[in-house]
Amino acid sequence: MMKVFQIGAAGGVGRRLTQLLTARGDSVTGMHRAPTQRETVREAGGLPVIGDLIADSVDELAQKMRGHDAVVFSAGAHGTGMDKTTLIDGKGLQKAAGAAALAGVPRFVLVSVFPDALRGGQGGEGFEHYAKVKKSADVYLARTDLDWLIVRPGTLLDTPGAGRVTAGPAVEYGDVPRDDVAAFIDAALHEPRLSRVIVELTSGDTPIADAVGRLVAA
Repeated sequence: MMKVFQIGAAGGVGRRLTQLLTARGDSVTGMHRAPTQRETVREAGGLPVIGDLIADSVDELAQKMRGHDAVVFSAGAHGTGMDKTTLIDGKGLQKAAGAAALAGVPRFVLVSVFPDALRGGQGGEGFEHYAKVKKSADVYLARTDLDWLIVRPGTLLDTPGAGRVTAGPAVEYGDVPRDDVAAFIDAALHEPRLSRVIVELTSGDTPIADAVGRLVAA
């Protein structure tokens, strides 16, 4: 049984991942900021714990993480402003990575963003800032000694997952259901040989288990 600590557990990918992990017998602690999100985490099968990437110190986050086998970071400011993006997606990731190291939790999965997402100015200044902060977070995590994995999904959809993806260090830009992002992370977490790599992820024709296997073989 794996014990997973989720940051952003009440989000679209987070709650789907909790359902998959608990269905296979893993234990999930779901960190959430708003008290109203407690039931969302609980209904997905996770153990809710209040936490705040802005207010909590590295030591406080480490206390929450201790005893877990892996951290999954899928939190985000979600359009609440550039300042919040910097504090949550950027500095929040740095805090979480430091806390994982301090708590002795080696495995760290970051849900990032596809580099081609909304290119061409459609996203506006706020999105450009978001993309820059996410890239800097990727760089920061990749320079740590953690057993990290960075997943860069394409544009996220709420349509039902197909269980098939295109995954690789560089793939053409496209959409991907949140169901399939969660399923990919579920499979990747349980493949220890998939480590210290960046994976771009879109919808595709390859069953998720096979996609993970091919990444390991490569």
